[in-house]
Amino acid sequence: MSLSVGRRGALLCAAAGLFVVVAPCADAQDSAGTVAPDVGTLDPNSPLAPLPDIGVDWPDLSVAPDEPVDPSATPELTGETRYSFAVDGIDAVATPLLRQRFDALSTLKTHDGDPANAAQLDRRAREDALLLTELLRAEGYYDARVTSRIEPKGGRPLVTLDAEPGVQYKFGGVTLKGLAAAGDKSDGLRTAFGVKADDAVNSDAIAAGEANLRTQIGQKGFPFATVGEPEIVVDRSARTATLEIAVDPGGKRLFGRITSPPNKVFDADHIEDIARFTPGQPFDQSALVDLRRALIQTGLVSSVDIKPVEGKDPGTVDIAVALEPAPPRTIAAELGYGTGEGARAEVSWTHRNLFPPEGALTLRGVLGTKEQLASVIFRRNNYQARDRVLTFQAVASNLNRDAYQAKTFALSGTLERQTNIFFQKTWTWSLGGELAASDERDVILSTGAPRRRTFFIGALPTSLSYDGSDDLLNPTHGFRLSGRLSPELSLQGRVFGYARVQVDASAYQPISDGVIMAGRVRLGTIVGAPRDAIAPSRRFYAGGGASVRGYGYQDIGPRDPNNDPIGGRSLTEFSLEARVKAFGNFGVVPFIDGGNIYTSPLPKFAEFRFGAGLGVRYYSNFGPIRIDVGTPLNPQPGDARIAVYVSLGQAF
Repeated sequence: MSLSVGRRGALLCAAAGLFVVVAPCADAQDSAGTVAPDVGTLDPNSPLAPLPDIGVDWPDLSVAPDEPVDPSATPELTGETRYSFAVDGIDAVATPLLRQRFDALSTLKTHDGDPANAAQLDRRAREDALLLTELLRAEGYYDARVTSRIEPKGGRPLVTLDAEPGVQYKFGGVTLKGLAAAGDKSDGLRTAFGVKADDAVNSDAIAAGEANLRTQIGQKGFPFATVGEPEIVVDRSARTATLEIAVDPGGKRLFGRITSPPNKVFDADHIEDIARFTPGQPFDQSALVDLRRALIQTGLVSSVDIKPVEGKDPGTVDIAVALEPAPPRTIAAELGYGTGEGARAEVSWTHRNLFPPEGALTLRGVLGTKEQLASVIFRRNNYQARDRVLTFQAVASNLNRDAYQAKTFALSGTLERQTNIFFQKTWTWSLGGELAASDERDVILSTGAPRRRTFFIGALPTSLSYDGSDDLLNPTHGFRLSGRLSPELSLQGRVFGYARVQVDASAYQPISDGVIMAGRVRLGTIVGAPRDAIAPSRRFYAGGGASVRGYGYQDIGPRDPNNDPIGGRSLTEFSLEARVKAFGNFGVVPFIDGGNIYTSPLPKFAEFRFGAGLGVRYYSNFGPIRIDVGTPLNPQPGDARIAVYVSLGQAF
């Protein structure tokens, strides 16, 4: 016999990647899954049976096409009405995925609410009956039969699909032919495939198992493995099926060398610095996926082609990498305004590969009411290791804050291991050095009279951070802990030394669906020198969107006779907030912050300034956009009543 498969059925089979052989059965079936009766010999001259009365007028075919039609006189041609539809008989067997697919492909569902005439309803009902039959068969109900009927109900036609799923077929046997050549990895690969005898004959399970097998066999060290298409033989009399897939592992390999043809981006040695594998390690296909992502993340390549090839040494596989360069230059501009920071305009030009490999040069300038800056920055990404960054910069700046004014020229260098939203890391660190000459204005505390002093500063800043959270920009559980230490020497009349130390900790805990409690603590101290000897720009300050919300930038703490902040030698801050998902991509965040600046070398836990408020979050694809509105609960004289903060990412 021959089995005819409808258009949608062919698409479903192709998507699942299955070759199906169906054993003969006793009765032939039509496209809707119903048994075709023996109709005998048809007489073409016999009259048609009367059309069913379904509450919708059928077209009057006796009207000539070129005759004018009076809609009021010929209601048959305008006999369209809205309809409803239902599906009966699948409640016990239909999976959520089957219902989702039917809703997505159903003609009745697509045109639900649109007027239709009888011919359109009949066609849509037949199409959906065929669709539902094919969806049931894809889940193992090979004997499924679906019929349709149309009848009036409540003044409009009701289209009903009546389904008889029948028995779900089971696998009588599952064979992965050739898998034994994988040796001790064969059992794990068989488990990875997942489908076994007595499982339902489900095309989705087969497709998922095949995909997982292809992935796992590459991760188990077989770069040249091939996995054939599934072949299914259905036995209708026994209501079972057998499944066979041909597998050729192709031999286990170790990683060899990375090769790359000459290109304008970087060479094979630098690609080896970026890769997370080294020669001699067992081959793992997932390491190539990771390498591709990392190369694209550099921003220097537009496309990457990575292929395993036979290695020069026996038992190895070399990795051939071909790169297409992306535009290397970037021009950026920014306009902004911040309370306490004033209006500012920033522009920068970057060539991201002026000094290959990944040697970027950036020229940056800032012009603002309270800040002017010019800098030259050299940055080499992936310096001798993945995500290690070497940076040198020269900066000339003029900062005009309420607490001080500083005209500074600084040279600095940093070697650090960074984290990012694509490859979030548990441990990060930085080592650096800085030389600065700064001419700074503050006031004599006893009189409030202005003064200027010049400081020559050398510093060795270091940091170490642990990130146990689940997301860089929007953490929902876990904690973070970081410490910063900067031993410094200062020359201002005489040479003296001191050390700046800061510790930050934050934690995140889900309370219920859509509610996350988040808290943070920050402690800081400067030991080894009195406050007045330390340059005002190197002291601790508090207040602002990344500190105690509700207060202006750097406004918290002791003040001079002019009511301007003077900074301090120690710092205590804390924040507590509830991140509540409100609706859709929006959320609200009630918060309370507290903290203060102290003149003593050790931070205290008293005399806090408190701020509270409400924030709004929009959770975009690249992270939450934050708008916080806060007010000081116990303000100092001169503090504004409302402060607004806007940024990307959570407050902490």
